[in-house]
Amino acid sequence: MTGGSGRLGRRVLELLLAHGDNAIIATTRNPDSLAGLPDSRMEVRQADFEQAPRQLAAAFRGADRMLLISTDAVDRPGRRYEQANRAVEAAALAGVRHIVYTSLAGQVEDSPVLIARDHAKTEQALAASGMGYTALRNNLYTDFLPMSLSAAIASGQLFAAAGDGRAAYVTREDCAHAAAAALRSGFDGTRQLEITGPAAVSYAELAALASELSGTEVVVVSLEADALIAGMVRSGLPEPVARLMASFDAGMRRGLFAPVSGAVQELTGRTPMNVRSFLESHTDALGQR
Repeated sequence: MTGGSGRLGRRVLELLLAHGDNAIIATTRNPDSLAGLPDSRMEVRQADFEQAPRQLAAAFRGADRMLLISTDAVDRPGRRYEQANRAVEAAALAGVRHIVYTSLAGQVEDSPVLIARDHAKTEQALAASGMGYTALRNNLYTDFLPMSLSAAIASGQLFAAAGDGRAAYVTREDCAHAAAAALRSGFDGTRQLEITGPAAVSYAELAALASELSGTEVVVVSLEADALIAGMVRSGLPEPVARLMASFDAGMRRGLFAPVSGAVQELTGRTPMNVRSFLESHTDALGQR
């Protein structure tokens, strides 16, 4: 698996080591970062997706199934895809049979989400590779909500440009369980799975939850995308980051993140955590009360 030292990748590694006796090749740019996970079933190898495919293939050699975790390279459009495409080519050269890829929900040709095209092109590269693949189209992370809602609680206002749009927020923990299960499965064909929480939630519902859990009234302030971006920049966010975040609201407005799937339970046998339960378990991060 790739990205072994990231938050998602490390959790997947823990789950794999806890369930089964399969040999695991864990790759990362910095092998020392996995020193805390010693296990005779795990071999740590250095891998950098900036390397040419023939060079990178050595890190994947011997693997039958591979988890390809999308990188955080969003400094310019296309870079994340270029990295993933090199990894796909390297996997084919190394003899990998099946790739599980952490993609993005709401895949449509004209998606307003700025990172969507990189994911779509990576899925196309997987389809053209001749290998089997599972695209795990992860919805928006529930884990990011406490940060945005704590700011809303402090000000009493939740700024949004999603209209009445909703998202089927999913926790990183559920994404990790889904990835580990897909990697351990014997599925050899091609499939695209929407990885979601159990319900789609609007900004109005998030504001109501924040109000209830904090004891402070939070109201939604609906804005156009440009006004939302300008406000985030005034608050100190770099403009490219603000534009990326606002593009997720645009995707919500289009309904791209609203469909709910049962894929997490089908893959893992566990019911995904809902937004309320997650926020109730992170009330300290919300503040007030």
